[in-house]
Amino acid sequence: MDLANFVGLDRLVMAMVFSRSTLSATVLTTTLFLVMACNARQAVTASPFSGSTAQPAHESPVAVASPPESSEAKPYATSGPLVAEQQADISAERDGLIVESHAQIGDRVRKGQLLALLDDRALRALCDEKKAKVASLQAQVGEWEAEQKTVEADLRRADMMRAEKIRSEEDWEHVKYKLDETKQEVMRYKADEAGAEAELRAVNVQLGQSSITAPFAGIVGRSTVRLDQEVRKGDVLFWITAEAPLRILFTVPESAMAPFQTGAALELTTADYPSLRQPARILRVSPVVDPASGSVQVIGAVIHPSLLLKPGMSMQVRLAP
Repeated sequence: MDLANFVGLDRLVMAMVFSRSTLSATVLTTTLFLVMACNARQAVTASPFSGSTAQPAHESPVAVASPPESSEAKPYATSGPLVAEQQADISAERDGLIVESHAQIGDRVRKGQLLALLDDRALRALCDEKKAKVASLQAQVGEWEAEQKTVEADLRRADMMRAEKIRSEEDWEHVKYKLDETKQEVMRYKADEAGAEAELRAVNVQLGQSSITAPFAGIVGRSTVRLDQEVRKGDVLFWITAEAPLRILFTVPESAMAPFQTGAALELTTADYPSLRQPARILRVSPVVDPASGSVQVIGAVIHPSLLLKPGMSMQVRLAP
């Protein structure tokens, strides 16, 4: 091979080497550029100072962690009315006319106190009449019983005389029949006496129904009584409630009933007196869940109730902290 051909071959080889090196450098440079661009985009996306929140279409959205829930559940609160253990509607037990009224709304009454009186003049007259009838029949019964004793003595003598053949059989039978007749009269007058006494008791019952009295000590919550008012049997005239002991009635849903156990401490509040914190304690819990409402009835006892509290007030109820 001559020198010219050798030089040409050498140049060709150098050119090929230079071309391959250039290509490799180009590929390496391109790869580095892509990696740097990708890292830069990730840095921009993760930067907290970036104003853009858009995600690339091909990337998955970043999940945002929710704040942890509080492990302590908010205590259940409800409301219910205050009631007294004793409450009663006082109704008229017979028809009549109101002639006396001794109690008004807000009055405190004692057990057995007269609240109102129905006109009882006719009943008192009838009562006196029945008493007189009973007394008369009792006297007649006494007379016939004395007669019976006399005839019984006569019969004993007649028996002895009959045995001695001193008295005839006909005379003895006459005395015997007279005794039987006397005994029947005694029985008849005793029956009349018992009937008259029953009538007297009935009149006394009606007479007692004329007096409207308080069945227990308490306060008059309602009254519909006025003088000269005609009332009928069953008409409600008074509503009386005791002032103590006070109870709180409320319901708790089945899902929240677990801490509401007998003996648990309660705290009662009312918007009427914001500073009042009335203690109470669960007295009874119904063993049955009401299927209609899914709740349980609870009764609480108010401990040393404040003088501000009154039966019928609505109270907010929650377990004591």
